[in-house]
Amino acid sequence: DLEQEFGKQLFIRGKRKLTLTDDGLFLRKRAEEIVSLAHRTAQEMKSPCDSLSGDIYIGAGESVSIRNLFRVAQQIQSAFPEVHFHLTSGDSADLVDRLDKGLFDFCVLYGEIDQSKYEYMNLPYQETWGLLMQKSFPLAAKQQIEIKDLWDIPLIMSRQIISSPGFFKWLGKKPEELNITNTYNLAYNGALMVEEGMGCLVTLDGLVNTLGTDLCFQRIEPERSLSLSVVWKKYQTLSRAAEKFITELEQAVSSI
Repeated sequence: DLEQEFGKQLFIRGKRKLTLTDDGLFLRKRAEEIVSLAHRTAQEMKSPCDSLSGDIYIGAGESVSIRNLFRVAQQIQSAFPEVHFHLTSGDSADLVDRLDKGLFDFCVLYGEIDQSKYEYMNLPYQETWGLLMQKSFPLAAKQQIEIKDLWDIPLIMSRQIISSPGFFKWLGKKPEELNITNTYNLAYNGALMVEEGMGCLVTLDGLVNTLGTDLCFQRIEPERSLSLSVVWKKYQTLSRAAEKFITELEQAVSSI
């Protein structure tokens, strides 16, 4: 019926199984988003008016500083046990896409924010770039790692920063001029690549615990840091629970 309605082939019919076409995969992904949004809406409508309850959905990149948001979340949950938090990790492109579709209430993002599309709150925390490597790697013996030290070594880089001109301006080289051997989107998996000798990981301080491992981390000089913001869609009607969270977060940030 759907194939007739849309005039497109959604399935490849084999003798014993069905396989989705590209259009079929797209429709399934969009259907999952619609069902998820419908479920969220139904849950919010059923939430009692005389007490604070409901679900808060947050998308965030990897960051040590996000612990401070969890402190606020824990305080709210202690006072209102029927409030539940759901965290999804990923890179900015994926997170913003889900925020735009209404699947997240908030995103925690690095760098500049598109103020024409989003409301935002700057957080008083910064993350600093550095290099994660094996302790046996020659650079690990240096007291200070400089940008030029990265120019000729095998690098493992976040797929997000590959498309960031400002980052490579800081490095003083174009991506094609560097020896970028591998990419990652979660630092934990990137650290496994380092353990297996696949290169050195360009990552943010504090994301990988090197205690008791054969890895070490050093910041890169001159330092480059990223600022953090909590972002939500402009003109979005937040649930009572989401409004409570952003209000409590604003108070916590203002007291720092």
